[in-house]
Amino acid sequence: MIPVSGGARVWIATGRTDMRKGMGSLALQIQHGFGRDPHAGDLYIFRGRKGDLLKILWHDGIGMSLYAKRLERGRFIWPSAVDGVVAISAAQLGYMLEAIDWRNPQHTTRPQLAG
Repeated sequence: MIPVSGGARVWIATGRTDMRKGMGSLALQIQHGFGRDPHAGDLYIFRGRKGDLLKILWHDGIGMSLYAKRLERGRFIWPSAVDGVVAISAAQLGYMLEAIDWRNPQHTTRPQLAG
């Protein structure tokens, strides 16, 4: 798991992203396309056309990191907005990486009796 600090925000880059892009190209997209600083410590999540691949770009203050995750089955849940970014919480990021619907996670009920 990525150690998300308390002050860091998690942003979903809505729409589709060319997954051939690397750190430099994604950082330029953040800077020019979204008007944000890619070196500020926030995490940016990008999804490919098929929806089964994510890339996360993060600068930890020392250097830039690029994480990728591909699902064997299914697709990542993605916002329907066309352009821009959507903020989510670190907990929602955890749900997303586990292929759980981060918009409305279903919690199981706790048992009332021990036996």
